[in-house]
Amino acid sequence: MAGPMEGIKVVELGVWVAGPAAGGILAEWGADVIKIEPPTGDPGRLFGKMLGLDFEINPPFEMDNRSKRSIVLDLTTDDGRATALELISDADVFVTNVRPAALRRLRFDFESIAADHPRLVYGLITGYGETGPDADWAAYDVAAFWSRAGVAHLLTRPGDTPPFQRGGMGDHAAGMTLAAAICAALLARNRTGAGQLVTTSLYRQGAYTVSFDLNTYLMTGQPIAIGQRETMGNPCMNNYTAGDGRRFWIVGLQADRHWPALCRAVGHPDWLTDPRFSTARSRAANAVELIARLDEIFATKPLDEWAEVFAGEPDFFWSPINTVEDVVADEQFHAAGGMVDVPEGPAGEGAVPMVATPADFHGTPWAPRSTAPALGAHTEEILAELEARRKF
Repeated sequence: MAGPMEGIKVVELGVWVAGPAAGGILAEWGADVIKIEPPTGDPGRLFGKMLGLDFEINPPFEMDNRSKRSIVLDLTTDDGRATALELISDADVFVTNVRPAALRRLRFDFESIAADHPRLVYGLITGYGETGPDADWAAYDVAAFWSRAGVAHLLTRPGDTPPFQRGGMGDHAAGMTLAAAICAALLARNRTGAGQLVTTSLYRQGAYTVSFDLNTYLMTGQPIAIGQRETMGNPCMNNYTAGDGRRFWIVGLQADRHWPALCRAVGHPDWLTDPRFSTARSRAANAVELIARLDEIFATKPLDEWAEVFAGEPDFFWSPINTVEDVVADEQFHAAGGMVDVPEGPAGEGAVPMVATPADFHGTPWAPRSTAPALGAHTEEILAELEARRKF
């Protein structure tokens, strides 16, 4: 169960979420990830406290830092920097999301590192990219991914205030992108023998997330309108509320295919020939009336009863709008591999259920090795390995 990255050594200088997420994915897939932390620790260790949890409980930090080893080094000192460079000297990958200006001050930027380590794959996540007037701006994902890239605006109903992003959404997407780029760079190194710099940014990741909209605007000059539930031009592609207050989404993207199934499900096959609703164009013209009628109908039964009705229509596509409690209780979530038991304790005698990273390898399966390390938990172990390597 070592995973496809077994034998790959990664040194991570990551803070908060994005960099640690990339390192965490590689660790999950079997890489030996050594996390360099300052004496005060990765600030992500404060998430639990920010959430009002017991200081020893830190679920967000656990998500991105399990299966790693932690070493405390003060990179502002000559000894700390020398030790870090020694770790990098036989590493395959270096991962960081520290701001480029700070990396340059520490002399841990790509140019400073690559000269002595030509086979190293250097993975960097920035807020806004490496060049341009705002390249050195500070950026959490709420700023660069959610706000500036247009995600928040495109999720804001006209007249409403923008919704708040959930924690780490852009960071986790960028972390997965960097992990993929690192794997591609390792493949390239097998062919060429040379490492390289691979990068992504929170801004780019946000733009890619809403590229359906951005590319439409680029190619046509026209933005896609932001829909409102009560006036959606395709009422088959909309959310509704059942009689017990539970919400669900109908996913009838193909109007001609999915409209008949909806008519049968709600007991109105007559709508198929009703001139107000018989074509996609007429449904769009009468969307307000149709949605209001559907609201009335769906309010007559609880969602479990509607689910039974929907199951009788193979061409009726839908999904419940789940709460986090619903997701955890969902049999399909577990069947799809959404949870993983992470070994806990000195000998891994316990197990903590956590969310799995979203990829499986059926030829080289992975399994998490441990919960997130305590600050500096492996400092002595890693230093001993360096000493043994020097003697060898």
